[in-house]
Amino acid sequence: MADGSTPIRLDPHKQALLKHHTEKHFTAGEIVRDIIIGVSDGLTVPFALAAGLSGANASSSIVLTAGIAEVAAGAISMGLGGYLAAKSEADHYMRELRREQEEIVAVPDTEAAEVAEILAQYGIEPHEYGPVVNALRKRPQAWLDFMMKFELGLEKPDPRRALQSALTIALAYILGGLVPLIPYMFISNATRAVTASVALTLLALLVFGYAKGYFTGNKPFQSAIQTTLIGAIASAAAFGMAKAIQL
Repeated sequence: MADGSTPIRLDPHKQALLKHHTEKHFTAGEIVRDIIIGVSDGLTVPFALAAGLSGANASSSIVLTAGIAEVAAGAISMGLGGYLAAKSEADHYMRELRREQEEIVAVPDTEAAEVAEILAQYGIEPHEYGPVVNALRKRPQAWLDFMMKFELGLEKPDPRRALQSALTIALAYILGGLVPLIPYMFISNATRAVTASVALTLLALLVFGYAKGYFTGNKPFQSAIQTTLIGAIASAAAFGMAKAIQL
């Protein structure tokens, strides 16, 4: 099964076929999702903050100080959110695992009927799924794995997932958040710095949006335009609000 607790036995012919056939699938979906969450927020929030402060005629040093503080706070907040989300997912899996274990012991006939129902949904006839149901009943761990995956639709989470998610999101947020602040590190005039920040961040959003679309299977160019548009609207709104408050 998926967790490797049940040995897989195949005849030599099928083993040879699998050995010479390599499928290319993208399997790093969770990591990519965390990177997307971190970078997208990191590029957008500090960008809008910097634009808003620039609109309020703050100096580059103030914008940079506030921006770095926001990036630090945002990275901690986003990382903690990722940790708690992954931890909750793992806790949910363990609760359902214990419940399913108890049901297999307490009501095995009902659980076997559920296996039959699942297989029947794939168009498998009773005389075909009968031996499968009986075989699973003789293998409690395989039976449990089957029910978790096909009845509940749950995959066993990586025990390192929570910490990995927290670090990935936090680092991605920092990486994205520093981009709109770079011009303020070298240009003392906030008016000129915000122009450079806008150009640099929109370019970064364009590249990031394209990469996001490519890795998630969406249209890369459409994703690039959408991501850039969202960032531009956020920064323009912040800049406009700051100018309006000044008036």
